[in-house]
Amino acid sequence: MTTVVENIRKEKTFELLETLYESKIVNIAYHSSDPNAGLALSRESSRFKMFTGDTGLFVTLAFWDKDFTENIIYQKLLSDKLEANLGYIYENAVAQMLRASGYELYYYTFPASGNHSYEVDFLLSKGNKLVPVEVKSSGYRTHKSLDAFCEKFSSRVSERILLYTKDFQKDGQTTCLPIYMTPFL
Repeated sequence: MTTVVENIRKEKTFELLETLYESKIVNIAYHSSDPNAGLALSRESSRFKMFTGDTGLFVTLAFWDKDFTENIIYQKLLSDKLEANLGYIYENAVAQMLRASGYELYYYTFPASGNHSYEVDFLLSKGNKLVPVEVKSSGYRTHKSLDAFCEKFSSRVSERILLYTKDFQKDGQTTCLPIYMTPFL
């Protein structure tokens, strides 16, 4: 925030974020330092991802390069023919659906080899276990972050979910669901 708004105190930053969150303008996913069933216990308030509360508005703002947005962008987006990195749009849509289903949003990152890191997009708590969720807009054949997380925390994971743009299928222990099935998690 300090790179966007000059001379802002840390306390003021958290106050502004809380106001945005309470107004439902944004959805905030907090990093979990030790993913377990009680995710709120390991919430890192200073590490978060922010999503818009309205994915349609997000798409409009993302592709707004003139006074009005042409409908062709939406047509291509909905027919999966828009040549752009749509990963964050899909992740935003999933965040919006999870919040509407009553989930608090958490994610987890951890180092891989070299300067690469793994990231599990969302962590859901069900009973005393976790359900890691990875969102893919393409390249769904590999889910290295999800696999590495489930190996690292195998005793804490009940099921693993990959949300993507294709039909339902099982890939080993991973359940692959179309993104529109998110509200049923």
